[in-house]
Amino acid sequence: MSQPKASIKPYHHPAAGWGALKQVAAQLALQKIPVKGVMTLLAQNQPDGFDCPGCAWPDKEHTSTFEFCENGVKAVAAEATAKRVPPAFFANHTVTELMGWDDFALENEGRLTHPMRYNPATDKYEEISWDGAFELVAAHLNALADPNEAIFYTSGRASNEAAFLYQLFVREFGTNNFPDCSNLCHESTSMALPPTVGIGKGSVTLHDFEHTDTILIFGQNPATNHPRMLGELREAAKRGARIVAINPLKERGLERFADPQSPFDMLSFKGSRISDMFVQPKLGGDLALIKGMIKFVIQWDDEAIKQGSERVVDQEFIRQHTNNFEAIAEDARQENWDVIVEESGVPLAQIAEVARIYATGDCVIATWGMGITQHKHGVATIKTMVNLMLLRGNIGKEGAGLCPVRGHSNVQGNRTVGIYEKMPLEFLESLERVFGIQVPKTPGYDAVGAIQAMIDGKGKVFFGLGGNFSIATPDTDRTWEGMRNCDLTAHVTTKLNRSHLVHGKEALILPCLGRTEIDTQESGPQGVTVEDSMSMVHISYGMNKPASPHLLSEPAIVARLAHATLKQSKTPWLAFIKDYSKIRDAIEQTMPVAFKDYNERIKQPGGFRMPVPSSERIWNTPSGKAEFTLQPIPRNSPIHQAREQYGDQLFVLMTTRSHDQYNTTIYGMDDRYRGVFGQRRVVFMNPLDITRMGLEAGDWVNLVSVWQDGITRRADKFLVVSYDIPPGCLSGYYPETNNLVPLESVADGSRTPTSKSIPVILEKTTAPGVPHAV
Repeated sequence: MSQPKASIKPYHHPAAGWGALKQVAAQLALQKIPVKGVMTLLAQNQPDGFDCPGCAWPDKEHTSTFEFCENGVKAVAAEATAKRVPPAFFANHTVTELMGWDDFALENEGRLTHPMRYNPATDKYEEISWDGAFELVAAHLNALADPNEAIFYTSGRASNEAAFLYQLFVREFGTNNFPDCSNLCHESTSMALPPTVGIGKGSVTLHDFEHTDTILIFGQNPATNHPRMLGELREAAKRGARIVAINPLKERGLERFADPQSPFDMLSFKGSRISDMFVQPKLGGDLALIKGMIKFVIQWDDEAIKQGSERVVDQEFIRQHTNNFEAIAEDARQENWDVIVEESGVPLAQIAEVARIYATGDCVIATWGMGITQHKHGVATIKTMVNLMLLRGNIGKEGAGLCPVRGHSNVQGNRTVGIYEKMPLEFLESLERVFGIQVPKTPGYDAVGAIQAMIDGKGKVFFGLGGNFSIATPDTDRTWEGMRNCDLTAHVTTKLNRSHLVHGKEALILPCLGRTEIDTQESGPQGVTVEDSMSMVHISYGMNKPASPHLLSEPAIVARLAHATLKQSKTPWLAFIKDYSKIRDAIEQTMPVAFKDYNERIKQPGGFRMPVPSSERIWNTPSGKAEFTLQPIPRNSPIHQAREQYGDQLFVLMTTRSHDQYNTTIYGMDDRYRGVFGQRRVVFMNPLDITRMGLEAGDWVNLVSVWQDGITRRADKFLVVSYDIPPGCLSGYYPETNNLVPLESVADGSRTPTSKSIPVILEKTTAPGVPHAV
């Protein structure tokens, strides 16, 4: 495949706009579906259509005719593509050859059509029957000395129905080994919110965005990661809501946005302003910044008490709904301004201004992404954010609340229905009661634990329900070592990806239906349900003919595998796949409160909202109140320790997505909002740092990770790009930089890989293909 010409060209236009429309047409053409693609998109996010297989941002009333975005189009086009990868493709290409292809080229080949088995003698995948594939997996599983030698990964795109059957099968098999994409992204959120507000989910809905007057956006890039959010931000800005973007990288989508559905935005070529203020903390500086905001609020409140004027904090809310206010107030009073400024990287005047915006807002939403969660102190940062929001009663009222923005379309739903290595005892006992089985109570492996288990030879079978595990995870060389140690790796998937090539001694590729395709079972066409970032559960029906008659649905694959493996099981596995409403009945029986009248409520347009007690100011904490918590500003992190050794030669690197990317899926080689075209091995760097290091924009460098375990971690040949990023900070795309993240470098309390705070040093090198001077 010919590669596009590489270039760096500054981008001066708003996010979306004409560029997005051009990309929609280009993607449909690339996948050879100019007409079919348009017809498919018209059914996306409709009450009788399919749910977008991309991000987890909610659908506005689930009825908008054109409720999709550029990256949603890319996801749909890739799934509805006319391109196919039949057995003949694998007959023509060895795995060794395919390993030399880039990730874009692999997935751009199209949809897989048949189940395939790896043949080590030929180094090729060869066709296998579905029965043969299930028998092979079952044989490996049943030959294990201990069920805990098997690892079962889950992607956030799996439906509630598939995920529930999957966890039921695995627990009946005898393990809680459920590494999933939540472990890699928002686990810090899931760990920070329950002890503070009683539930690990956000408290807001789209309705709140219509009534807010202030929005704080921490560590996220909506234009690329969840572009439909920009519509809500645009409308809020036009109503006069104040929006503060808090992000190390100056992102175009947080500055201006041109809504393709707005004639004014499109004809003006300027779009609409999004943020009133842009704050750029250094990487990992958000906790110190938020503590600075809290310190200002407490200072102003203390002054108000002295003067007898109106309090700045919501005293009645604090008295009625919270614990430990006086402790965090005193902690803020004692906090040192010099430390706050140094550790946040934000000037004191700017901290004061964003604190003033917060303190004068009546209804404030705090929203965040992985720029907050993927740090060693990610859990502490979110707890500190909760402190800030509690000060003025900004949780559990209209127009205000906590809004973690999740990634994949059903990552939150997967967790709700049981995909978690440490599900509560109440859930496990309910499974036993409903299905008459015994399930393990010992916690299983999370993602990092699963990788270590495979490296150590304790994980012998890896089964992936979707996703691209080998690329989504940290410490790439070691992850690949672990996967290659396995006796069997098997992946349920729609398209070819890197994880199918980094395989165990035996390996299977199991192709499944996509979200856009008609799923016909014995009782007729089936719908599947998903839960979005704001806890709305709705049903999705495909509309396209399956890419191949040999594809099975994810629920069918799970059920048939369970039937083949659990020979003595009394669970009606095959009956479940005749009619998915029976799976939903089983979910309701297991969680009767959360899923009451499940099959009836999904019939209403937009579905229903899961219970979120914090939205109603019901706090499911041991005290029955929301908890203020003390969180010190980190002063001895791995970054601090590395800086003591390397001084100003040390940089902190964050991994990020390009605009032509969603999670691990590469849709193209451009990142137009950042001005990068036709390439991905780039490192964004502050212009002052470029000069200080004796470099120029356009030079090439190697990145070397700094970690105290004696393992060398490198990512070589990266083009230096001058960019508006704080001094001492770098940014590069993943998966290209994943190898720099040590497996042991995880967030305290959540074990999320610290992909946004990697200590690295630079080595100047030559351009790819250019020999070093002798």
